Amino acid sequence: MNHLFEILHEDAELLVINKPAGLVCHPSKNGELSSLIGRVRLHLGGEAHPQLVNRLDRETSGVTIAAKTVEAAGELRQLWEKREVQKEYLAIVHGHVREENGIIHAPLGKDEKSRVAIKDCVRADGSPSQTEFQVVQRFSRREWHHDGERFSLSAWQTGGEGRGEVGFSTLRVLPRTGRKHQIRIHLAHIGHPIVGDKIYGGDEDLYLALVENRLTPQQEIQLILPHHALHARAVRFAWRRRSTEFSCEPERWFAEFAAL
Repeated sequence: MNHLFEILHEDAELLVINKPAGLVCHPSKNGELSSLIGRVRLHLGGEAHPQLVNRLDRETSGVTIAAKTVEAAGELRQLWEKREVQKEYLAIVHGHVREENGIIHAPLGKDEKSRVAIKDCVRADGSPSQTEFQVVQRFSRREWHHDGERFSLSAWQTGGEGRGEVGFSTLRVLPRTGRKHQIRIHLAHIGHPIVGDKIYGGDEDLYLALVENRLTPQQEIQLILPHHALHARAVRFAWRRRSTEFSCEPERWFAEFAAL
């Protein structure tokens, strides 16, 4: 891993990165280090003109592909548009998901009632959207130890876990469509929002506090984790006549919380 990002694969056409949580993909006014594309340009040098083929939300970590050539970018985008890419995510959600697996069918569109401009929601006139999920594990926690500090999870206690413990589930998620915020909205829609989700976790003021730089220590405790617990673990597709897979494991805070 270099000082810019973890490189999963690099050749003459592709640069595959494990994007860290908390880093935006698109260009930022805060310098090249503040965005993934800025860091890619630093890595490749001033003459390069890379293009991000897939983008992840600011707080989502995981596999991100940058094309080094216009031709490679065009070919890869066609694969994405034709839905010829299988994407696999890991998510930690609130509560014990009852079903071992399932498919969420819920159309998505703009949330016109929200104060958050980028927020979407399930709505009857939205775009068709499907998300498949499988339960990896169910677990409960009373407290959470991270970076030498101990955090009580009693604020999340709903009376259903016993002994002051709070329930969570780790899911393997396979989106069948690629709508904005699809996984986050769908999991919240079935009553299991992603841990740390500031928009779809039930209190959207957490997101406004983040972007306005007024997130308080109490709100950080409420969120439990430093970023929302969604990780793009793998992408699989046919490339240059070969079956290709790029994958990476989640960051330490994610793995420690889920005891992966």
